[in-house]
Amino acid sequence: MSTEAGTNAISSPAEPGLRRSLTLTDLILYGIIVIQPVAPMSIFGVLSDRGRGHVVSAILIAMVAMLFTGISYGRMARAYPSAGSAFTYVAQEVNPAVGYITGWSMVMDYMLNPLICTVWCAGQANQFAPGVPAWIWKIFFAVVFTLLNVRGVKTSARINAGMAIAMGAVVVAIFVAGVRYVFGAPHDAAHYTRPFYDPQTFSVAGLFGCTSIAVLTYIGFDGISTLSEEAENPRRNILLATVLTCLVIGVLSAAEAYVAQLIWPASEPFPDVNTAYAYIAGRAWKPLFPIVGFTLLLANFGSGLGSQLGAARLLYGMGRSNALPRSFFGTVDSKHRIPRNNVFVVGAVALIGAFVLEIVAGFRTYSLGTHALTFETLKNILNGGEAYGLGAEMLNFGALIAFMGVNAAALLRYYVRSNEKKLGFLIPPVLGFLICLALWLNLSRPAIIAGSIWMAAGIVFGLWKTRGFREQLSFEIPPEG
Repeated sequence: MSTEAGTNAISSPAEPGLRRSLTLTDLILYGIIVIQPVAPMSIFGVLSDRGRGHVVSAILIAMVAMLFTGISYGRMARAYPSAGSAFTYVAQEVNPAVGYITGWSMVMDYMLNPLICTVWCAGQANQFAPGVPAWIWKIFFAVVFTLLNVRGVKTSARINAGMAIAMGAVVVAIFVAGVRYVFGAPHDAAHYTRPFYDPQTFSVAGLFGCTSIAVLTYIGFDGISTLSEEAENPRRNILLATVLTCLVIGVLSAAEAYVAQLIWPASEPFPDVNTAYAYIAGRAWKPLFPIVGFTLLLANFGSGLGSQLGAARLLYGMGRSNALPRSFFGTVDSKHRIPRNNVFVVGAVALIGAFVLEIVAGFRTYSLGTHALTFETLKNILNGGEAYGLGAEMLNFGALIAFMGVNAAALLRYYVRSNEKKLGFLIPPVLGFLICLALWLNLSRPAIIAGSIWMAAGIVFGLWKTRGFREQLSFEIPPEG
């Protein structure tokens, strides 16, 4: 399989393309919403237990690690401002077949994100309105995600701005309440440094174990690059937006973790690890307990909405390049100028997958116990929340493969094939690749098994679609104007 001679060919004027309407601010807001401004809150309890209180340090180390990969994404977007993102980068710089595999791994990542967000939002909404079964909420959120995304990218950008403001207000309230609570009681100087380093509980293994989980705080930043064809001045703004998003989320997440650890010392166990941050906020100011729960629902809603947007554009890039059937995946709606078919596909996968994943996870849980398989048992499985954990474990498999591929592509383009051997073009992609490889090798067994099955299915499909990877793929780099 090889690329066509016209690598930088411009699509035909007769074919509708994506509209360039996203500013740098829009891109940063999109990235922040997909990653979530309250990203560490939902996993804070797990991080605290794993790191024995060193959550702040773990988040900052993870931020540095992701910045390396973010720089590679931004630089590759300069060369290829395409909706195909990592798929295009790797296919062009490494090998088209490897690019296809990278794209297929990204499809898994991008499909799972809206799926698990649908599951999480349904479970949280069920707690607020227990009279409505969780399975109805799953249908509701999957449909809403899809309908909002088919309205067009500027509609999504405006929604992102509104949600960012709302979540920012809650974060500010947590900071204000936290500062009042902390300074309302006397503390020794060591109390304020323990979140970074506590000699009584510190261990290298604990810190790096916590860091491997803290990387989840940043998963999704790569989605910015899938909007390259809808961004103004993409060769500049994609790099800036990617790096700035990682910095903003990293600093904000570290601040959230720092305040939390001052309010609730690591030596004190949480009533519930999964909802630890809600208890922390409630200790600072009681009304914050339900507010934080609603905020996390809003955050996952935004993440699901944004990740569906990115998934649709990834499929568009692969369809336009003939890696997927072009007549379906490579078309754009002439009215809203979006890949409408792909939005519906991702929505259908999220809806169906939310039930399938819940059933698989639920049966696995029930099979280990003494529960009889009755109608009531099946109803409990469909209304349960086991699928979120299983889906989250699988998400990193595809994401880390894509990250490694992009780092390799950036290394080849800007260092190996360049006449100037600058360390700035060598160190970030090498460190980014090695860190991602180490994290990928330490994934859980269920994630590796599920990811391997997905990759095997993609490779078989690719062999059929491209006649053994001998058929040419086309990579159309659109105009920037």
